[in-house]
Amino acid sequence: MSASAVPISQDRFAEAIADLPIGNLHAKAAELRNSTAHLVHSNEQLQPFADDGDRDCADAIKENHEVMARMMVRIDLLRREVENRGLPWGEDEPAFVNGKSGGQTDQDSTPMEIEVSTSQENRPSHPFRTDAELAQRLREQMDEDMQDNDGVHL
Repeated sequence: MSASAVPISQDRFAEAIADLPIGNLHAKAAELRNSTAHLVHSNEQLQPFADDGDRDCADAIKENHEVMARMMVRIDLLRREVENRGLPWGEDEPAFVNGKSGGQTDQDSTPMEIEVSTSQENRPSHPFRTDAELAQRLREQMDEDMQDNDGVHL
């Protein structure tokens, strides 16, 4: 992020999502989780260089932690918006409170203490999915929904 760019505040983000359709809220949460996974992967690649004294890599890791913390707050705001509308937050979508999933709170928690996805059997060996993998997963979910044939589930 450039030195002059300032991220949107939590209050403005909550205001901005208030009128979004439910599907967009879930899509934004998925996007944020995917971005978090990429930052985790990036930090894993940068860490050996930071350990060897590369100050730029250490600074990048620190900034990534700050960005991930903001993303987790936004995911929690999305969850609250969905639940405030009387709808459940999906079981595949962890709720983040103080950087921990599942609603657990801890004063000393950090962004690295979270799991990016709660569904271990569907996770690839690396922390993010390719477009093809995401498309395949979407097709599988659509097929499952069509087999249920219980009507539309939003």
